[in-house]
Amino acid sequence: MMRSDFTQSQSKSNELIEAIRLNNENALKLLYQNNYPKIERYVLTNNGTVDEARDVYQEAFIAVWRNIQLDRFQPHDETSLDRYLYQVAKNKWLDFLRLAKRRTIVPLTDGDYGFGEETDISEAEQQQITDIKTNLMRLGQQCREILERFYYHKQSMRRISGDMNWTEATAKNNKYRCLQKLRELLKTNIYPRNN
Repeated sequence: MMRSDFTQSQSKSNELIEAIRLNNENALKLLYQNNYPKIERYVLTNNGTVDEARDVYQEAFIAVWRNIQLDRFQPHDETSLDRYLYQVAKNKWLDFLRLAKRRTIVPLTDGDYGFGEETDISEAEQQQITDIKTNLMRLGQQCREILERFYYHKQSMRRISGDMNWTEATAKNNKYRCLQKLRELLKTNIYPRNN
């Protein structure tokens, strides 16, 4: 690459970064559409679904956008931004896989809300499952449904929000509130037993 070509490509990257910094809709759309297929392909080839690819990509896109807004990213060449977005998305997918590996999946029984009986778990884990199940039943029907669909059935927030006629942001807020309620119930009902 000749020096003038490098300067020209650097200039195009800087223009794109500046347009993104100014929240130019066309620049954001271009960045989003040009990079999504690579991320989807990566997630799908690494045991993911299309919904998971969309979720991971949205998180990565927002993180990159935020870093551009805060001047934490400066391109070195024309493809720096694409590579950066790909790396952030890849890291987020690997984090998701690590987290998913730590989750214990317990089979459902009819009328159960995500927590059944499992023979190869410890007594402490069984007690924890019983505590969660008991307190989950104290939540409203809507909270139980959101948490069961998200954590047990692995449904995306996009799907849950569509089924419940909410925006995705509303679904996420409701899931968060329900999880907080469950945590509070667990905290008040478990800690007295330990005293």
